[in-house]
Amino acid sequence: MFRYFIPILIIFMSGCEFTVPEVPPGTPIHSASEMVFMHEKTHRKELKAFLGVDPVQYEWCAAFMNAILKKHDIPGSESVSEYPLMARSFLDWGETVNEPQIGDILIFSRGNDGWQGHVGFYAGKSGNDYLVLGGNQNDKVSVMKYSGKRLLGIRRFIPDPDISYKTF
Repeated sequence: MFRYFIPILIIFMSGCEFTVPEVPPGTPIHSASEMVFMHEKTHRKELKAFLGVDPVQYEWCAAFMNAILKKHDIPGSESVSEYPLMARSFLDWGETVNEPQIGDILIFSRGNDGWQGHVGFYAGKSGNDYLVLGGNQNDKVSVMKYSGKRLLGIRRFIPDPDISYKTF
């Protein structure tokens, strides 16, 4: 009975946020995981410099993903969309896959308007829900659960073998 108490207590106390899973070093999701808990108000200056937008003034999940990809010399959604600051711009990025792997990019619907969305890295699964590591989740970089019913797409970067990408 007590073996279930601690994990439930941790989830309850964290406001439905989850710990960062182990991620492959040198990958974009690893770089994102190093920024977990950076809050848009507390770390406004650092996030603004990294994102290129003011996180207090703008929805910044897509800006976060693009900045992480840029850090690794990987083209972001600006390479496929005129609107790279919109989460749904990632629906045309990379290759479509049916089953996610750690580090793939997930795109979700949000709100009632067809243009709204959310984007983040796949960090695991919990039942029919996805664990997503991303920016602008409760106004910070965090891991949160998103309903599989809202999933619009799973995208994967397929590296060009003739290009060298940065690892950290």
